[in-house]
Amino acid sequence: MGGYAAPLSPFVKMRSGAFSPRRPSHLIRFLIPTVIILYWLYYHSSPETRLLGASTEGHVTDNDVGHGIDSNAAPIDYTVVTTTASFPRVFSTTSTTTSTAVASSTTSTKAPTPATPAASFATGTHIIDGLIRDAEKVFADKLSREATSLAEAAAAYRSRRGRHPPPGFKEWYEFAKTKNVVMVEDFWDQIYHDLEPFWALKPARIRKDAWDYEMRITIRDGKASSGSDWFWTKIWLKLIHTIEHMLPDMDLALNAMDEPRLVVPWEEINEHMAEADRTRRFTNPADVVSEFQTLPPAGEGPEKDEETPPKDWERSQPYWPIARRGCPPTSPARTADTLTNFDTTPMMTSPFALPHMTHGYVSNFTLSTDFCHQPDLQGLNGIFVEPLSVAATKALFPMFGGSKLAVNNEILLPAPMYWNEEERFTGAGGSGIPWEEKDDKVVWRGVATGGRNRATNWKAFQRHRFVAMNNATKLTRAESWTELPNNFVMPSAAYGLKAQEEGKLGEWVGRWANISFIDLMCAEKESKGAIRCNYTDPYFSVAKGVKMADQFKHKYLPDIDGNSFSGRYLGFLRSTSLPVKATVWREWHDSRLIAWKHFVPMDNRYADWWGIMEYFLGYAGEKTTVPGHDEVAKGIALAGREWADRVLRKEDMQVYVHRLLLEYARVSSERRAEMGWVEDLVSQLPEFGE
Repeated sequence: MGGYAAPLSPFVKMRSGAFSPRRPSHLIRFLIPTVIILYWLYYHSSPETRLLGASTEGHVTDNDVGHGIDSNAAPIDYTVVTTTASFPRVFSTTSTTTSTAVASSTTSTKAPTPATPAASFATGTHIIDGLIRDAEKVFADKLSREATSLAEAAAAYRSRRGRHPPPGFKEWYEFAKTKNVVMVEDFWDQIYHDLEPFWALKPARIRKDAWDYEMRITIRDGKASSGSDWFWTKIWLKLIHTIEHMLPDMDLALNAMDEPRLVVPWEEINEHMAEADRTRRFTNPADVVSEFQTLPPAGEGPEKDEETPPKDWERSQPYWPIARRGCPPTSPARTADTLTNFDTTPMMTSPFALPHMTHGYVSNFTLSTDFCHQPDLQGLNGIFVEPLSVAATKALFPMFGGSKLAVNNEILLPAPMYWNEEERFTGAGGSGIPWEEKDDKVVWRGVATGGRNRATNWKAFQRHRFVAMNNATKLTRAESWTELPNNFVMPSAAYGLKAQEEGKLGEWVGRWANISFIDLMCAEKESKGAIRCNYTDPYFSVAKGVKMADQFKHKYLPDIDGNSFSGRYLGFLRSTSLPVKATVWREWHDSRLIAWKHFVPMDNRYADWWGIMEYFLGYAGEKTTVPGHDEVAKGIALAGREWADRVLRKEDMQVYVHRLLLEYARVSSERRAEMGWVEDLVSQLPEFGE
C-alpha cells in the first residue's frame, strides 16, 4: 500500500533537565538571570503565546499548552528556575467606565443586546487590560480558521491530525451542519489528547478492556444499551440514544466516581505517544477501508482470549503520590518532598505560579490547571489531600468520564449534569437578567466539599480557604495583627491594593462579598442532618442557600472546585453574570473557551482574587480612588454567554460525542491503520501516490 508518513508530532518532543532547587540559598543564586529570562520571554512573545503557550511545531499548532493537547508532555522547560519577583501595578489615568455602546434590555425576560467586545473598553495600561486585548486577538485568530465546507473540514482535519478522517466523517459533518455547529478543528482537540495513547495498544486489548468492565454502555446495530442503573450511566445513555443510529458497534467503560481513576506513569504514556506518532500516515485512498467492523455480543469476540494487564486498584491516601506519577520526571511535582502534615497554615509558594502568570494574573489558564509545575498545590486542594474515594490504577484502558486532572487518562464525555440541565446547576429562570439590573457584588454558596475534611486537614481545602479570605472580620483582624489567618495568606504588597494600603481591606471586601458555606460537611457528623462541625465551627458560620436563579442577580460569580469539577460552570457561562474561574480539572469543552474573553481566570491559590475585584469594582477610599471597569466586566460576561449559546449547547455535546465515538471505534478496530474517509480525494487518486 502507498502512503506518506505524517510529520513528527510535538507530543513526543519532551524536554528533560535538572530539577529546580528547593532551598532558598539556591534560589537566590538564580534570582537575577531568572528574572531577566522571564521578562524577556514575556515581552518578546506574541499575544497567542502569552495566553496559550502556543506551539507551531508539527500539525498541532496553537493549543499544545494553552488548551491541554498533551498533558503528559512537559508543558514547560523545568530547567528554568522560578523565583519571587514583584510585578508592576499600572493603571490607566482615566476611567474606562464612562461610556457604553451596549443597548441592554429593560426587563429580565428579554435577551440582552449583543455586547461590545470587552477589549473595546480595556484601553488602559493595567495588566488585565493587556490580557483582555490579547484574548480578543487569540479568539479572532481561532475563528478565522472556521471551515465552511466538507472539503475545508477534511483538509483542516488532515493538517491538524496527520491522518485521514475516520469512516462516517461525511455523515458527521452533515449532522453537525444541521445543528449549526461552529466548525473549527481546534474544538475537537480534547478527543485526540484523550485517544492518542490508545494507538499504541492492540485493538483487541482495547475492546476486551471495554466490555470486561462492570459499568458500561454497549452499542450494537445502531442501538445503545446498559445494564447499569447508576444515574450517571442513565444520563450518558440518554445522550448517546440521540445519536446511536449513526454509531458503529462498540463498548464504553464508564467511571461512576467523582474522582478520576487512571494515572498511567508519565514514562509509559510518553512511550505510547511516541508509538502512536509512528502510526500517523496518509494511506493511499485506493487502499482505505471506509467501513467499521461489526462486533459480536460483548464477551463473544476473538478478543476474549486476549491477555490484558491487571488493574490493581490503589486506595491509599493522600492522592498526591498517585497523581504526580503522571508528571514528567524532572517536574517540581515529581522532585518535591511530599507533605504529610496538613494541620498548619498552608504554604503558598507564588514562584511556582510564574510559568502561567503575567505580573500576578493568569495569562495561560490551561497551564494553571496543570499541577506538575506547582507542588505546593498538594496542600491547597482537597483532591490531593483526602478525596472522598480513591480507586486508581496504572493500567491504561478505555474508561470514559466527565472530568479529570491534567495527568489522568480517562476519555472525556460532557458531564452528566450538563446534559441533564438540572435547575440547581443552570438556574435558567434568572440567567438573562440585564447587567444593569444586577447588584455590583459577588455571591457564592456551597458545601464544604473538596474531599473528606477533618480536624487535621481542613486548612488545606480550597473552599475553606476561599470562604475565609472573603470574610471581612478575618481580614480586618489580620490587618490589625489581632489574629493571623490560619488557612490563607494576606495579599502580596506587589498587587498594590489601595484598600490594603489604607488598612481598609476587610471593610472594602465586606461591601461586596456575600460568600458563605451552607453546610460545613463534617467527616463524622455529630447528628443526623447536622450542618455544623465542631472543629470548623469556631472559624465559619453557616448561611442560607441561594438558588442559582437568585445568584444571577449579582454581577460576579466565582467558581470553586468541589470534590471534582464544578457543575455550575456551564450555568455561569450561559448567564449574564461574570464567571471567575479557578480549577485543576479538565473538561470536554476546554479548547472552546478563551480566558479573559469568555470568563476571568484565577490562580488556584486565589492570591490574585482581590486584585481582580479591585480592577472590576474599583476602590473609593479616604485618600485614593481607583476606577472600576464595569463595562469590561459586562463585555466579558455577555461574550461568554453569547459564545456558550453557540458552542456549549446540547447540540454541541451531541456532535462532540458523535465524533469522539467515531474515533474511538476506529482506534479499537483491527484495520485501523487503513481506515478513513477519503471521498474528497478520489478525484485526485492518480496523483496521490506520485
